[in-house]
Amino acid sequence: MLCSSNCLNPAETMRLIVSICCGVIFGLFIGISFPTSSLTKLNITTSMFVSNFPIARDRNNIDSSIKNQNGTHQVKIWVESNPRGAERLPPEIIASESDYYTRRLWGKPNEDLPPSKPKYLVTFTVGINQKYNVDANVKKFSDDFTILLFHYDGKTTEWDEFEWSKRAIHVSARKQTKWWYAKRFLHPDIVAPYDYIFIWDEDLGVEHFDAKEYIRLVKKHGLEISQPGLDPKKGTTWQMTKRRSDGEIHMIAEEKPGVCPDSHLPPCSAFIEIMAPVFSRDAWRCVWHMIQNDLIHGWGLDFALHKCVEPAHEKIGVVDAQWIVHQSVPSLGNQGQSKDGKAAWKGVRERCENEWAMFQLRVANAEKAYFKSKGIDPSNFKSKGLDPSSFTSH
Repeated sequence: MLCSSNCLNPAETMRLIVSICCGVIFGLFIGISFPTSSLTKLNITTSMFVSNFPIARDRNNIDSSIKNQNGTHQVKIWVESNPRGAERLPPEIIASESDYYTRRLWGKPNEDLPPSKPKYLVTFTVGINQKYNVDANVKKFSDDFTILLFHYDGKTTEWDEFEWSKRAIHVSARKQTKWWYAKRFLHPDIVAPYDYIFIWDEDLGVEHFDAKEYIRLVKKHGLEISQPGLDPKKGTTWQMTKRRSDGEIHMIAEEKPGVCPDSHLPPCSAFIEIMAPVFSRDAWRCVWHMIQNDLIHGWGLDFALHKCVEPAHEKIGVVDAQWIVHQSVPSLGNQGQSKDGKAAWKGVRERCENEWAMFQLRVANAEKAYFKSKGIDPSNFKSKGLDPSSFTSH
């Protein structure tokens, strides 16, 4: 016979009630004493719980940019289209380009720069002995230009007598050349904000030059790589870079017989020299990659610039209406070291000539390797008067 609750005497009923109350109190005590974080110490992770939900089981519905790492279900960012090395970052935070705009140490970041930021960059590789000539050069460039000085003699504070120098960017590395600096401090992603990049020597006479007018002419004629015309009375080397008086620009010249087998190639066309080059942003991106880390003088580079624009004979030219004088001051040559009784400048000159030969060989070997990988015989193009470097894979 089953006994109902009425069968319990009052004492047993009271013990039952007390037991239930004690159980409830003990449960509350356990809950307070062992917070959620303690589950981790017991190797009980949140993945234990979420693994039973469809969204965790069906990984195919998760964006391909999220990867499962280390065997856990914790989501990680992985974006293949990000710059190399930045795949783990969300695209919105990536700053892949930079600039030479200086910033304040105070105030709001979005108020640091003037409404009109400089659109062009001009660099000079300088020594203190040429500071007054460089001063005259800089004054030809308006506030639309960021000024960047590369100091090969280690002297920087000595330029503070010029007001513009206090706003300029100064980079110092002793006994280095323009192209050494350019390779290391003018990466295309650093100079990306600038429409044109002037990479100039320190020994240029600019009495007949105006940067604003020069930019206007370059844009008018669609020049991607250019230079001002050189005073023909000052010992120029190539006919192409000599200033003419019959027009605003020129893009072709006549040299001695045999110098130019192809009138569309250097030095009769698609050619400027390396003492005062001006590059568009897009052209510089290509040229920077062609500059060799160890061939610091840049000799031979001017004969290869045409590989970076197409058609080169229509986009590389000399601006005659804005012309300069190349003073040919051997200041950097004097930074060399005399050896075996040779003057310092002679050792520098020898290296320049050796670098030219080395650069030509590297370009030729690189092109041969490329065409060989594509199963193409470059000699077939040369025999037909074609330039194999103008053929690219698609």
